[in-house]
Amino acid sequence: QVQLVESGGGSVQAGGSLRLSCAAFGYIYSSYCMGWFRQAPGKEREGVAAIDTGDGRTYYADSVKGRFTISQDYAKNTLYLHMNSLKPEDTAMYYCALGPGGGSCLMQEGYNYWGQGTQVTVSS
Repeated sequence: QVQLVESGGGSVQAGGSLRLSCAAFGYIYSSYCMGWFRQAPGKEREGVAAIDTGDGRTYYADSVKGRFTISQDYAKNTLYLHMNSLKPEDTAMYYCALGPGGGSCLMQEGYNYWGQGTQVTVSS
């Protein structure tokens, strides 16, 4: 079993920055996808950014490219999402996820462990 614990959400004005953290506890695969997804009210959950630890490849949604950066501290089993130039449309509940992957690490079907989520609110 794997437990994921997110932190770092909050409220910020447009143009501001936040850093989300996700600590993973328990058995971790030798090669896996670990990523961030978000869900805004009334919308479907979407992939934001992810890492494939097998080859180190990173994935970003077009809407966050150039503004968000995903990184991982393997020693601490912690995933980060550095969010800059935040926009009101980035407002959502952000979820950390981990799984064996399969194809793009932005595909939700590749994940079987999910955190409880952390709220990000960006005001204009």
